[in-house]
Amino acid sequence: MPAAHPPEFRRRALDLVAQGNPVGQTARDLGISESCLRNWMNRDAVDTGRKAGVTTDEHKELVELRRRNRVLEMEIEILKRASAYFARENVLPK
Repeated sequence: MPAAHPPEFRRRALDLVAQGNPVGQTARDLGISESCLRNWMNRDAVDTGRKAGVTTDEHKELVELRRRNRVLEMEIEILKRASAYFARENVLPK
């Protein structure tokens, strides 16, 4: 996978397209694929509210919340197993 471009590079590419430069020519001049530039344009449209969708900040928050949820679910499972183990140990045989 190619290295990510810095935000300044992306912003400059979007500014060039916004000034009226053709997308294909701008992509070739910058050494990136046209689909990459179009993805950046779509992401920028969502982030600025011109297009419906999940913004970059919302996406980051969702990823973090999903990660935290997985950790909590694992902790709950561990606690359930531990409590079942200790419950068995505390039962006196007749």
